Amino acid sequence: MVGIGYRSAVLFLLPPSEGKTPAASGPVLRHTKLSFPELNATRRQVQQSLQDLCRSHPTKARRVLDLGPTQDVLISSNAELDRARCAPAVEVYTGVLYDALSASTLTQSARKRLNAMTAISSALFGLIRPDDLICAYRLSGTATLPDLGSLSRLWAPQVAAILDKQDGPIVDMRSQAYVNLGPIPQPAWERAMTMRILVEANGKRSVVSHHNKATKGRIVRLLASATALPKTVDGLLARLERGGYACELHESTKGPARLDVIVDHV
Repeated sequence: MVGIGYRSAVLFLLPPSEGKTPAASGPVLRHTKLSFPELNATRRQVQQSLQDLCRSHPTKARRVLDLGPTQDVLISSNAELDRARCAPAVEVYTGVLYDALSASTLTQSARKRLNAMTAISSALFGLIRPDDLICAYRLSGTATLPDLGSLSRLWAPQVAAILDKQDGPIVDMRSQAYVNLGPIPQPAWERAMTMRILVEANGKRSVVSHHNKATKGRIVRLLASATALPKTVDGLLARLERGGYACELHESTKGPARLDVIVDHV
């Protein structure tokens, strides 16, 4: 894989976040305004199914969405998705990764690069760009909606088909639940990699879990802040190393390569 040239710039695949910040103002959701319009029919199906569940069967919705008795406000919010106000997805999603990315503090040109180089997996929308206008919602990648079934079964072939068309390097930063919503298809394995963050201390390396999200957010910010996006794996690794990250690429014949990023803190 290393050294192969591609026509398109790198694409980072990000997970969404469980926590979301509802927009205080803005337009209501318009699927026709979202990226990847080929997903719109399924987006409407999932939204309608989720709304109907939360409007008509709130007790069942609590179980399907794995919510506690103090979280009924999330069921009420889901019931009104068609009226909810929207903001850019990268500002609706909150949490460690998105805090470290801090998209709102990027320059205008960096924000454009971020939107071009990043796609976010979503149980409600399939795949979206950071600047797509979305509403806050509660729906996890592992959910099964009563009338639609498993969301992974529903989304996986459609999202995988989109990724198959991407002819540049793909860096998958998603958790397994969201990989299942759109696995990288076999024809794209040679240009794709999953990212793992390792902390090295006293000559020993360990895999970090929760706090690896902050490093991933900083890496995405670093690339968005560059003057140009890399179009090859070699270019990507060189850019990360100039940014202070030690990288090791491990090839695989059973899936995408694994990119280990070694840091001394998270």
